[in-house]
Amino acid sequence: MTTFPGRTRPAPRQVSPRLAVELAVGADRHAPLPLTGQIAAQLRQALADGRLAAGERLPSSRALAAAVGVSRTVVTAAYTQLFAEGWLEGRHGSGTYVAPGAAGPLAGGADPVLGAAGSGSAPPAAPAPGPGRRTGSSRATPPQPAGSAAVNLRPGIPWAAGIDPAAWRRAWRHAGTEPVPAEPDPRGRGALREALTGYLRRSRGVCATADQILVTRGVSAGLGLVASALLRPGDQVGVEEPGYQAARAVFASRGARLVPCRVDRDGLVVEELPGDLRLVYTTPAHQYPLGGRLPVPRRQALAAWARATGALIIEDDYDGEFRYDVAPLPTLFGLDPDVVIYLGTTSKTLTPALGAGWLVARRDLIPVLTATAADLGERVSGPVQHAVTELLASGELERHVRRMRHEYARRRAVLVAALGSRLTGDTAGMHMVLELPPGTAPALAAAARERGVEVATLDRYFAGPPAREGLVLGYGAADLAAASRGGRVIAEILAALPGARGAAVPR
Repeated sequence: MTTFPGRTRPAPRQVSPRLAVELAVGADRHAPLPLTGQIAAQLRQALADGRLAAGERLPSSRALAAAVGVSRTVVTAAYTQLFAEGWLEGRHGSGTYVAPGAAGPLAGGADPVLGAAGSGSAPPAAPAPGPGRRTGSSRATPPQPAGSAAVNLRPGIPWAAGIDPAAWRRAWRHAGTEPVPAEPDPRGRGALREALTGYLRRSRGVCATADQILVTRGVSAGLGLVASALLRPGDQVGVEEPGYQAARAVFASRGARLVPCRVDRDGLVVEELPGDLRLVYTTPAHQYPLGGRLPVPRRQALAAWARATGALIIEDDYDGEFRYDVAPLPTLFGLDPDVVIYLGTTSKTLTPALGAGWLVARRDLIPVLTATAADLGERVSGPVQHAVTELLASGELERHVRRMRHEYARRRAVLVAALGSRLTGDTAGMHMVLELPPGTAPALAAAARERGVEVATLDRYFAGPPAREGLVLGYGAADLAAASRGGRVIAEILAALPGARGAAVPR
């Protein structure tokens, strides 16, 4: 083993950004764990026990490879894995650093992703913790009475505390300097729509001009505009089953006849769509709530179906900015903008309190939707539009999304480690589904609540009788330590729940 002398006790300190931290890292070519995994595991352990602090610079991949006696490719792969998990961040022209909030021990013992505390040598490969295997501390997490500080694992809630306070203040100060318009543009502020063209192109591959964009108060408001402008009472609208309850409510309130459309693990089942729908509503980037990512062949088939039937597709891209270990897929709007209305929002990237979103459609639909918005008095307040414009123009929104992608990746990792193969829909977004045998979800949710962990059950997302059972676990509102504790609590309850351990999960 090649040794880098380093501190073994965490201590607050100021570190020069030019000095790389020195660590004890080794490689054993006879160990069952690959060299890349050995180095990544040792670095994770150094993060957990405080030998690496937030903001410290790691050795370059070339320097660490030379010192350990492995190829640079091995070290680069280990760094890449830790980047994907959110432990590290890169600074252009400067090096690789520990990401803010990544270092330090987690509450309740060792992180299930890191494994048990080690001696600095390469740890043996460990199986992913399953529902019947405890993680972290050998002691069960003590029960917490209802009403105590809860771990919030309900879906759909972003980490508002992650917003950079300085950037937030600058955006609102900038908004305060703008003159009050005599007559606001019903389509939304021109500068905001221009800024959105660049943001959507860079982040989601949506190529549109400012005159194809309508600023809205969010996804639900955009759905309301589409329903009011384009539907007549009795028109049939396809909605995913299970799916977003608010979308069903919006369409039903406009007199539409709702047609449940089955989804599987990949998303909407296109070949089962009827041919007499006026609209179909879908969440292809991360199906809500099951979490499937609609494959490209199905996306193409859906666009072809819409052209053949004369229907329109409403693409709800509510959390499409967040994905983990997977490549981005083209948006439906990018595949065929003539048959797709694209909806986006700041509710998941920033906070639902902002009340700002956007609708993108072909040019002939925008005047109709704009007139409807004016008739209904639907508009986003001027200061909010100015603030969002500043966040986009300064690049702060995209920087925030990158930070949150790393942050959510860490939380996702501890839940995956604690709950194992029962989880689905975990490659994107801010939530995943823990699939359960029939009859177990209500009891598990109630027991988790008694121990201070709030979760949502899958049955509430079905319009008809639930076809499957489980919990929908969000990790936007829980920090890393809370997500780790919540995962352990659920795993312990699941292991002791009659009828759950070892039972087959429906596919």
